[in-house]
Amino acid sequence: MNRRCCCLPFLSVLAASLLSLPAFAASPGNDPAALAKIRDAAMASDYAWERTADMTDLIGPRLSGSPGAAAAVTQVAEAMRKLGAKVSLQPVKVPHWVRGVETGELVEYTGRPKGITQRVVLTALGGSGATPAAGVTAPVLVLSHFDELKARAAEVKGKIVLFDVAFDQHMADRGLAGPAYGQGSAYRRDGPRLAAELGASAVLVRSVGGASYRLPHTGGTGLADGARIPAAAVTAEDAMLMARLAKRGPLSMRLVLTPQTLPDADSFNVIADLPGTDKADEIVIVSGHLDSWDLATGAHDDAGGVASAMAVIETLKKLDYRPRRTIRMIAWMNEENGTRGARGYLAAEQANVGKHFGAIESDNGVGRPFGMRTSAAPGAMKLFGPLQAALQPLGAGVFQRQDALQTGDLSGLERAGVPSFAPLIDTSAYFDYHHTPADTLDKVDPDHLRRHVAVMTATAWFLANMEQPIGRASVPER
Repeated sequence: MNRRCCCLPFLSVLAASLLSLPAFAASPGNDPAALAKIRDAAMASDYAWERTADMTDLIGPRLSGSPGAAAAVTQVAEAMRKLGAKVSLQPVKVPHWVRGVETGELVEYTGRPKGITQRVVLTALGGSGATPAAGVTAPVLVLSHFDELKARAAEVKGKIVLFDVAFDQHMADRGLAGPAYGQGSAYRRDGPRLAAELGASAVLVRSVGGASYRLPHTGGTGLADGARIPAAAVTAEDAMLMARLAKRGPLSMRLVLTPQTLPDADSFNVIADLPGTDKADEIVIVSGHLDSWDLATGAHDDAGGVASAMAVIETLKKLDYRPRRTIRMIAWMNEENGTRGARGYLAAEQANVGKHFGAIESDNGVGRPFGMRTSAAPGAMKLFGPLQAALQPLGAGVFQRQDALQTGDLSGLERAGVPSFAPLIDTSAYFDYHHTPADTLDKVDPDHLRRHVAVMTATAWFLANMEQPIGRASVPER
């Protein structure tokens, strides 16, 4: 009996079975050549630009609860399904605030020629209450800081309070745009609430941003139901005009704001998974937020960020690279005026937070990236050397560590111990457009966007394939 021949039928069947299995490229892990290939593939693709154009040109503004926000959910979900990602829609109830008429007019001031009034360019802040339809006319009290509000508290009742606090462009030009914005946005967030508590009839805030081209910069406030007084952002030029006129003598203004706060609306986070192989239960998030303010199309804030996160999946699918950990693309809903999407995700994943290896969010525009910021443990920084080397040809090999990034949608996960990552970006001009009517597609540089995708994709892949843990973020509970 020929024992060798009796195995041939079995071997033939086995060979046929193996050939019938789906063909996947062997995962190269974090080999330098693989990281370089990811980088180069991202730089050769316009996928993120095309998706940014789809979101901004075809849909437009996407404030939570709006038809635009709903259309964006559908658009992103369909695009990710087309890539073959595992897509799910996570329900979330979101605020539904809509602006109405918004006008301002200076009607009394020292030296005003008879019959002359002056128009003020302004826009309602998110969560603002409404004036009567005919508006409110009241004296204007110009303040330069919160300490002055306290010192002049007795003068506030019945007044329109203007917080005339300039955005520090000098800081922004030197790489400190984030802190400059934080200083200014404190007045937008807390000023209306504090003035309301003292009896103000309305509040104006000097726009928080650079490039003073008489553009109003909107944004959220800390106003709550039961104390929603009218609140608006005025342009830098008009804030300075009002401050000058107030120095001449009494100043009065007629203000009309008719926004509405409607019942909460149904919406969704869009979640798209590229499943991992041997560590599929561990998750690396790559994300941006789907909603935008309603004055423009939110190209920098944050269509480009969402499109870059989508392009991470597209790049890896194109290369047929399968990560060890699951890479999860999330398009968050309602970052701008409530972070309901992020809070909903954290609540749903509370028992699984320990399985989140790291999380990336892009929400500082898509200017040129220079690397990454992270809240990974200090001892982990030396582990990123190969990733930095792969990104260095793009001038994006800088990694900066902070105890907490506190990015909008990842803050809760970070406080729960998940290390955060965010592209380290040139933001010196970002606040020229941020939350203004000028945040449109033409402000996005396609080359910067490709670099953005390269940095995010290489980082997501690197995290998904790391052998050593990077530690947990140690952010104190607030």
